[in-house]
Amino acid sequence: MKIIILGAGQVGLSMAEVLAGEDNDITLVDNRPEQLQLAQDMDIQTVLGNGSYPEVLARAGGEDAELLLAVTDRDEVNMVACQIARTLFSTPTKIARIRAGDYLVNKAVFGDHAVPVDVIISPEQIVARQVQQLIEHPGALQVLDFAGGKIRLVAVRAVKGGPLVEHKLRELKQHMPAVNTRVAAIYREHSEDPIIPGGDTEIAPGDEVFFVAAERHIRVMTRELRQVDRRAGAHVMIAGAGNIGLQLARALEQGNYHVKLIEQNAGRAAKVAELVDRTMVLHGEAADEELLRRENIGAMNVFCALTNNDEANIMSSMLARRLNARRVVTLVNRPAYVDLMENSVIDTAISPRMATVGSLLTHIRRGHVVAVHSLRRGIAEAIEIVAHGNPDASKVVGRRIGQIPLPPQTTISAILHGDEVRMAHDDTVIEADDHVILFTANKKHLPHIERLFQVDPTFV
Repeated sequence: MKIIILGAGQVGLSMAEVLAGEDNDITLVDNRPEQLQLAQDMDIQTVLGNGSYPEVLARAGGEDAELLLAVTDRDEVNMVACQIARTLFSTPTKIARIRAGDYLVNKAVFGDHAVPVDVIISPEQIVARQVQQLIEHPGALQVLDFAGGKIRLVAVRAVKGGPLVEHKLRELKQHMPAVNTRVAAIYREHSEDPIIPGGDTEIAPGDEVFFVAAERHIRVMTRELRQVDRRAGAHVMIAGAGNIGLQLARALEQGNYHVKLIEQNAGRAAKVAELVDRTMVLHGEAADEELLRRENIGAMNVFCALTNNDEANIMSSMLARRLNARRVVTLVNRPAYVDLMENSVIDTAISPRMATVGSLLTHIRRGHVVAVHSLRRGIAEAIEIVAHGNPDASKVVGRRIGQIPLPPQTTISAILHGDEVRMAHDDTVIEADDHVILFTANKKHLPHIERLFQVDPTFV
């Protein structure tokens, strides 16, 4: 596929790297030479210039591009670029990163008879939703939606004392027969290679366990792997009242949460205070120990550091942990910081870059892919793909999972059949129109998976 990416920031560079590794023809456009220089080791073309200019898009190959991915840090540039791509080049698919809330709430701005954006991506909305999921599921490292939220993939760090820890997986069904769940993969400490689980697999303390479950069974399964705080009430403190912090606060206050939001900028704090209902907005620095003590940080169920400054987030998180916040979630942009901080001072590091890449891949993958989530710093993926065809035209429809030649380190974890959630076993038969949830530890196997789900072209 020929793809033009506008913007060589974190998201643009990450997408260029991912898509170039999948045999796509990539051209990266930016008006900053130093940013394009960062792409020199990738097998891609670069064009220096403003991506919303017709001449620049033409030099980038707009005439025969199949996809325009506009992810600069300026909404207006992204929108104009999509308009130019449609008007001058009839580009089939146009995806734009949109950050401003005014644009996001006025969807009539976008469409065939307005600004021609086919898919809107809002990193702030994506990250706010991820943090909300973590708050709603104590003990989880990641919570990812499939099948419209009917199925979720959850990552949990196993802790000694959990009922299933140091026991074999087959014992789970014995004392929890009503729980509909399946372990997709296990990552042992200090190893990048997963354990593909079987009944005799034993979970060790420190294992990162990925399991699939229906929403109602997530907390029950989490308690099998670690002790979960059962105390009533949900007190959340958020550092940073930017777009992410504000969206999270507004979402939480609709539920049974008591939210305190700290903002360093006085003008921004005053403005945000008018946009929330039950959230307490505080003007101050999140790394101010006196402020945190005064606001009873030790009683907080979760402390979320969500400013746009990695160092400020890490420092405030370290302080919150020292002052006995029960759980700490930290927004970290730099990959090196994620590896350094997670599992030590903070409980969960959120990478906006990886969260956004996963959402973008959902709209770029070939075939009948419905959802994509990038895992393990982009090495692994979990995908939802629809099985089409009949047993004569498909390699998967009408076949038991045990008969399907899946690539190494790949598992089918669950299936949505109509409205019924089915956990996958070797004798489970995939039927036409089933939504199949797969986990693969190496995204290099994705072409193999896509070929498995391709339908014979003669099928009507």
